[in-house]
Amino acid sequence: MHKAKLAVVQEAPVFLNLEASTEKAVKHIREAASQGANIISFAECWLPGYPVWLDFSPEAAIWDHAGAKALFRTLYENSVVRGDKHLKAIQDVCNETGSYIVIGTHERDGNTLYNTTFTFTPGAAEPAPHKKLVPTYTERLVWGRGDGSTMETVETPWGTLGSLICWEHWMPLARAAMHAKHETFHIAQWPIVKDMHQVASRHYAFEGRCTVAAAGSIMTRSDVIEGYKSLGNTNAEALAMLEAMPGENSDFIHNGGSSIVAADGSYLADPLFDESGIVIAEVDTSLLKEQAQTLDTNGHYSRPDIFELSVNTRPMDGVKFEG
Repeated sequence: MHKAKLAVVQEAPVFLNLEASTEKAVKHIREAASQGANIISFAECWLPGYPVWLDFSPEAAIWDHAGAKALFRTLYENSVVRGDKHLKAIQDVCNETGSYIVIGTHERDGNTLYNTTFTFTPGAAEPAPHKKLVPTYTERLVWGRGDGSTMETVETPWGTLGSLICWEHWMPLARAAMHAKHETFHIAQWPIVKDMHQVASRHYAFEGRCTVAAAGSIMTRSDVIEGYKSLGNTNAEALAMLEAMPGENSDFIHNGGSSIVAADGSYLADPLFDESGIVIAEVDTSLLKEQAQTLDTNGHYSRPDIFELSVNTRPMDGVKFEG
């Protein structure tokens, strides 16, 4: 099997509403699968939406801010927990469609939230997680750091499937670790796939000799505010923080840019901006082998006598009970 269809669902979640966003994800997965997609991807932390107030609300980083705390509490209450009904719903539609699914979430583990991507395999007992290694800039106000125990890939009938989240694509050693797994497909998740994110995604495809789906989200200011209101019982300070984001309700907060990139760095599906939709392309994996002739960064184009990378894949728990 050397031909597969790779898809990115570029749709808005129901912002901060985990229940409604899960239902929407299931609907779009079925839609993409009906178009023949074998691997279906969503943007960074799509369930239930990127915390956009960190980038656009003027008082997001003020210490002890009532609105920021209320939004964090809402996000906490609308984050997935491993084994919960929301992840089960995605696994169920994965089994139903036979498609592999890669979706970004906010995951609650203990009392800490993580930016976690889950990769669902048809028939699997549970999805494979990847926690973002380093939250970027103001993201550290909401997420903890992942560790090497979730640097995972999964095997598909068409080859190895892996993913990284956002600025992890500018971590050279993270890229080297993933390239050593010889990905056939790589999901590059972003909140929005703007110009430099396109550059990083195309570079990853060329360097890794793999097909890359650059997955971005699309949300207007209205999507953000109305999504929060859909939860009912809104907090006045939290709502004020969202409404403080500049622009008109019809303005895009995130305007997509999802694309699919071939192993030579060219586009199989051009970036889609300013509209929702499913970005889809057929991949002939036999062509990836041709690209390997000139570059294999963990093979003939490496120098292990000079450079060596050690990856710690143990879970780094702060407290360990023994006995």
